[in-house]
Amino acid sequence: MHIGYARISTDDQNLHLQHDALAKAGCEKAFEDRMSGAKAQRPGLSAALEFARAGDVLVVWRLDRLGRSLKDLIDLATRLDDAGVGLRCLQEAIDTTTSGGKLVFHIFGALAEFERNLIRERTQAGLLAARARGRKGGRPKALDADKRALAVQLYHERNTDGTTKRTVKDICSLLGISRSTFYSYLEEAAS
Repeated sequence: MHIGYARISTDDQNLHLQHDALAKAGCEKAFEDRMSGAKAQRPGLSAALEFARAGDVLVVWRLDRLGRSLKDLIDLATRLDDAGVGLRCLQEAIDTTTSGGKLVFHIFGALAEFERNLIRERTQAGLLAARARGRKGGRPKALDADKRALAVQLYHERNTDGTTKRTVKDICSLLGISRSTFYSYLEEAAS
């Protein structure tokens, strides 16, 4: 069974063109959304995916009507493939029920993975360059070095009977820090 899916982004657009193309392609059932493709939850698409069974083909007018991004599109195509459902795109002439269509999708997948790797490499290079210029990432310390040393000193001060003079709760309250921050300062001082 051919199942159609159509989507428009704004209310001033209409679905006539997509519905006509889906009907011409032999879709027996069609689902639609009237919302931006940037939305993760699209009820019409979810309903189409739930309705589709192994051997069915999900038909869209153009790929941009289906996926929010290339990664999203490939994830969706993989999900369809795992369920035994084909994907056919009318404008781009892609049909994953054929060998050529699957090849195109694998190429898209390889390109998406390549893009993710490039982004990761650029991010790492940027972080290394920032560190080389003396910039450190992460959240700044809540206390300066002297106050951190004071927190550790207060913790290690003992009464004559061996108990601490101040509890962790007292020290944290006095310095305005959380327990986890205090313990990270203790760990930092020990290393």
